[in-house]
Amino acid sequence: MKQNLRSLSRFDFLKMIPTRKAKIAEAPARAIPSTDSYKPNELANALHPKCQHLIVSEITEREKDVKSYSLTPDMARGTEKLAYFSAGQYLSVALEMGSVKLTRPYSISSSPRESLSGRYELTVKRVDNGLASQYILDNWKVGTEVLASAPHGEFTYEPLRDARQIVGLAGGSGITPFVSLAKAIADGCEDANLTLIYGSMTEKEIIFRNELENLAAKCSRFKLVNVLCDEKVDGCEKGFITAELIRKYAPASGDYSIFVCGPQVMYDFVDKEIEKLGLRKKFIRHELFGEYRYPEKNDDYPKDAVGKKFKLTITICGEKKTVECDANVTLLNAIEHNGIAAPTNCRSGVCGWCHSRLVSGNVYVPKEVDGRRMADLQYGYVHPCSTFPLSDVEIDVPPFRL
Repeated sequence: MKQNLRSLSRFDFLKMIPTRKAKIAEAPARAIPSTDSYKPNELANALHPKCQHLIVSEITEREKDVKSYSLTPDMARGTEKLAYFSAGQYLSVALEMGSVKLTRPYSISSSPRESLSGRYELTVKRVDNGLASQYILDNWKVGTEVLASAPHGEFTYEPLRDARQIVGLAGGSGITPFVSLAKAIADGCEDANLTLIYGSMTEKEIIFRNELENLAAKCSRFKLVNVLCDEKVDGCEKGFITAELIRKYAPASGDYSIFVCGPQVMYDFVDKEIEKLGLRKKFIRHELFGEYRYPEKNDDYPKDAVGKKFKLTITICGEKKTVECDANVTLLNAIEHNGIAAPTNCRSGVCGWCHSRLVSGNVYVPKEVDGRRMADLQYGYVHPCSTFPLSDVEIDVPPFRL
């Protein structure tokens, strides 16, 4: 059975499409009940559209190399209303840069309530060698047309699982989902209390500082603590986000949840500090930090693969292409940088949008971002966004979609 499943080709199934269409065309035409009046379908379509056509309506310059983009419905292209979202969710934005076509997830930094009046806000920070962030910051202008997904993500407050008292730990541009959550609490959209401990290198690099300080002054359920590692400033903590610092601002009694969002290096440090607090696992929530970097630093990474280059063969709908892939670069990164469009959403090994069959070769998947199911492991499937080559590799990838 296992061998039979592995022998199946996605391309063979695609060949069935013309036959299905012919059978449908032969069927007698008859009226079917309209789904427009079926309320669950209407709600599902409103919350989960296949895509959203947006337009940049306003740009706010924040700190150096950081901009916030207001996005509104592009009615000329068919989007009349924005899909509602929960604070902490993200949009996957489709980008075309010459021959390169890719998607990138960006957390929504506006309040969910603003989506009801037709506005999202995405905040983008320039990343060194960041293909998408550099393109957006250099090219998006008022009037730019944007193609985005429906809201995705599970970094949201859920009262059935999370404690009502939330301690948020943010670093750098990881502040964006917390800005949305703080606004949602102030708006009355979320019934929770948030103490946000935000780590930056210097005072100048604190994103949303004025906006968050004003919000904290008006809303008693939101508290802001800025932490600077490179300088000492009045009103800010000095150093790193340690277990001792978390205890200082966490509730003295009762349960509380910790939400963490920031760069990979922050997770590596903060996770060890959180362990010292002895919290139940369900009260520790992590946002996805994007594409995994520097796998060679992991103890279980095969050291003989460091610095090597391999051949990566990609099959999409029966068409094959072979490219070069460095051992320390994800398969998805190599695919995109060679102008091949592949599906992706979270870029963190969780959502399964890039779910692909490993035809041959050896790969390395960091355990902390290995979101595959047991069946994926058994039948040889990988998530290219979190998979690194250890030899020449061939994978069967689904076609690009939002």
